[in-house]
Amino acid sequence: MAETINMPKLGFDMAEGLLVRWVKQVGENINKGDVLAEIETDKATVEVESSASGVVLQHMVEQGTMVPVNAPIAVVGAAGEKVEAPVTSPSKVESAVLSSSKDQKLEAKAEEKPAAPTKPEAAPAQLASAPAESGPVKASPLAKKIAKDNNVNLASVQGTGPGGRVVRKDVEAALASGQSAVSSKQSAQPVTSYQLPISVEDKTVQTTKLRQAIGRRLVESKQTIPHFYVTHEYKMDALMAMRKQANEYLPDNEKLSVNDFILKAVALTLRQFPNLNATIKGTEVIQFGHVNIGVAVTVPGGLMTVVVKDTDQKTMRQISAEVKTMAGRAREGKVKPDDVDGSTFSTSNLGMYDVEDFIAIINPPEAAILAISSAREVPVVESGQVKAGWRMKATISVDHRVSDGAEAAQFMQALAGFLENPVRMLV
Repeated sequence: MAETINMPKLGFDMAEGLLVRWVKQVGENINKGDVLAEIETDKATVEVESSASGVVLQHMVEQGTMVPVNAPIAVVGAAGEKVEAPVTSPSKVESAVLSSSKDQKLEAKAEEKPAAPTKPEAAPAQLASAPAESGPVKASPLAKKIAKDNNVNLASVQGTGPGGRVVRKDVEAALASGQSAVSSKQSAQPVTSYQLPISVEDKTVQTTKLRQAIGRRLVESKQTIPHFYVTHEYKMDALMAMRKQANEYLPDNEKLSVNDFILKAVALTLRQFPNLNATIKGTEVIQFGHVNIGVAVTVPGGLMTVVVKDTDQKTMRQISAEVKTMAGRAREGKVKPDDVDGSTFSTSNLGMYDVEDFIAIINPPEAAILAISSAREVPVVESGQVKAGWRMKATISVDHRVSDGAEAAQFMQALAGFLENPVRMLV
């Protein structure tokens, strides 16, 4: 029986995606898990995998089409099977998306505006000298974000996508060849050993789509979720020693980070506190059966959360390998749907930036998030003696509709049982 493949939802606030390329064409065989198409969102390029095996019977949208989340994009079934579903025209799909946002309407209107009938031969020269923002350059959302982040003039980039649309790989190729929109005034400034500070003109920088999405989501979180915070300081001496010893037996590309130990410890502690591995829905609290830890990753223009599924059941080597792989895909702008879906509790680690303490904003619809600071060697007092010791602060942010300070404090104490006695995570 034929199965319809839909546009996946990648993240809490994703509304649509651009179908950049069909990897499998109509009539080709496909197995469950094979890549069917590539889509671009405001955050990344994502490979859409088929949820069924068989033959690609129909493409329901064209390449270069903006498609709403959960809208059908293809049909997979048995060879020769008849499909009655009509092909969705690009204009219908685009209009469904554009009705959700005034900004999207303006962008689509600019992209669909026909070229001037007079003097078409002059257009390339005019576009090449114009700034990226001045003309209706057809480009995918991710390509625009990467171009803006790296000062690349989109008008001077040759598009290879459908209808000449500029896509991510085109901007990356331009970056590799050294194209940018940096002014000659900036590049002409000599580099000297000593420069006095000088005043410069104000600069207006357009926020990226990813930054806008983060802003919308976190404003909603702070306005609708009553946060409270509990901070605990952990003794990290035993963990640092165990990590050093373990890494002596591991190759360079598999060495464990402090964060790998913390993720495992958090997951095991959440098993004792299911009320914090939860979400609230109306008057009910849903306690998740799986412990899927979200890990905030820095990407160009913002943050993305990748998800380690069933973290409590995995070894630290497995956790480490998964985080490295998913973080790499996130920074390359090419995540898989499973990389960013299904988190039940999130973590944000700024330890690599020598941060003493900070708080994080809850990632809806979760009930809590843990902000992890640096493990630092500092003077400590033990048994009346001052000596050097490793200490680390962490702060949990909790939804007060779900839990209270006492439970959060007990969670932080229980977490110490694993972080300060890390051998417990191995037995």
